[in-house]
Amino acid sequence: MKNLLVKTIANAGALAVAVWLLDKITLTGGSTGEKVGTLIVVALVFGLVNLLVKPVVKVLTFPLFILTLGLITLIVNALMLLLTSWVCGQLDLSFHVEGFWTAVLGGLIISIVSWALNLVLPDED
Repeated sequence: MKNLLVKTIANAGALAVAVWLLDKITLTGGSTGEKVGTLIVVALVFGLVNLLVKPVVKVLTFPLFILTLGLITLIVNALMLLLTSWVCGQLDLSFHVEGFWTAVLGGLIISIVSWALNLVLPDED
């Protein structure tokens, strides 16, 4: 349970950095508390998308992973971020990613920041 909490906090932090750096990834809301709550819910949605959809996409695109020496990971991460944006829109959350190339850059930022935060935060169960 503690591991899920740490990963959710890391994802929320990484999403916050992406929202802060890229003007086409938006998080609207009233107060800071509402934005933090929305970020945590978006991080949970992002985690579920990565848990359920990403492995299927990786298996289906395995030949492309070999052919591109793993660079297709950037595209897969962008698609997962766009899917998260769409799901958040369906759930009436105020998180939106505008455009494919914004999603590529956002996915790269989220991957790097999440990796760094997972190094710093404890991960024992």
